[in-house]
Amino acid sequence: MHDSLVLYTNPMSRGRIARWMLEEVGAPYRTEIVEFGSAMKSPHYLAINPMGKVPAIRHGETVVTECAAICTYLADAFPIAGLAPPPVERGAYYRWLFFAAGPLEAAITDRDLGMEPNITQQGRVGYGSIEAVLETLEVAVSAHEFIAGPHFTAADVYLGSHIGWGLQFGSLESCPAFIDYWARVSDREAYLRATALDDQSAQP
Repeated sequence: MHDSLVLYTNPMSRGRIARWMLEEVGAPYRTEIVEFGSAMKSPHYLAINPMGKVPAIRHGETVVTECAAICTYLADAFPIAGLAPPPVERGAYYRWLFFAAGPLEAAITDRDLGMEPNITQQGRVGYGSIEAVLETLEVAVSAHEFIAGPHFTAADVYLGSHIGWGLQFGSLESCPAFIDYWARVSDREAYLRATALDDQSAQP
């Protein structure tokens, strides 16, 4: 069973999100570190992810890429971990998972690359403006203890990772709402284990 779940990652990548999620579900898994450059673009790895990026997971014969998809898949594949609400209560869970994967990441990336849309262009992009995205996010993380309600879910792994990185690297303003939310979601044994494993893998 140990070999039935494989994480393809690099510790200096979004693979840290997938690692955290795997530690949350508690299932045994094997890690394959994929180096940037030729290894990530090799025929072997492109057969797993044609984008030539990490992370990816293989669960038996199923391959999943894209961090939000990996988090959602693992929550469903290992329901005993309790990382997804019951189907009839998943509105907020899905909403904020894909808000982070869509508007939040796109808005921050565009701003960091100096490509913010002007007033006339904002209607053509999914997020509108970064100001609207960040205001929406600030309200959302303040509404409940966790993003989808009173219980920690896979949505907190994914959204929390974005907020944690944003605070660390300065792409998000250090407002009290973001700081408090990150403190809540990162104070978990699974996050600490995952971080230690990735930090160890990152050492030369």
